[in-house]
Amino acid sequence: MSLSVDDRPYFRPAALDSILTEAAELGFAMSCADRTGSLLATFAASKPGGRMVELGTGVGAGAAWLLHGMRHDAHLISVEMDTARQTVATKHLGHDARVTFETADADTWLDTYDGPPLALAYVDCRPGKFHRLDNLLDLLEPGGLYVVDDLLPQPTWPSDHQPRVDSFLAQLPEHTNLLGTATTWASGLLVGART
Repeated sequence: MSLSVDDRPYFRPAALDSILTEAAELGFAMSCADRTGSLLATFAASKPGGRMVELGTGVGAGAAWLLHGMRHDAHLISVEMDTARQTVATKHLGHDARVTFETADADTWLDTYDGPPLALAYVDCRPGKFHRLDNLLDLLEPGGLYVVDDLLPQPTWPSDHQPRVDSFLAQLPEHTNLLGTATTWASGLLVGART
């Protein structure tokens, strides 16, 4: 007999539907999937008082999920270089004092961040994933979580993207300060912890 588990989230951030509606109006199709988002919320809930970063705000779907799980004493920095996309996020989530939206290139942010160590990093862009992973890991506290998605082929991928993903996964063992697990769940995730 085959058993299955309904792995759809049983909770949703209040602002998520409005964010996704505006994403569709912008033609933005790269928001994190609900199953990924529910995992982000769970991870955020495990870091009371933690400082977190999202590299690649997009329109704010990932930030909405992170904020849904975060306690009142945690803080999220969400970094995006596309102002039109980030405007959607700030419109729906900017009232929440737990989040700071920074309009910047992720490479620039990695060069200039000088705050306390991070409890969680969710990376949804190339810097911190396909290059400069070591720089990001240096910002994580011991035990800090590192999460990336979209490691399985996506309709939005450019034709030359698969080799980037393959190289990223092949080089993971070289990062001796990261213990991670790659999964084919949702859009293809890597969940790791800074050791």
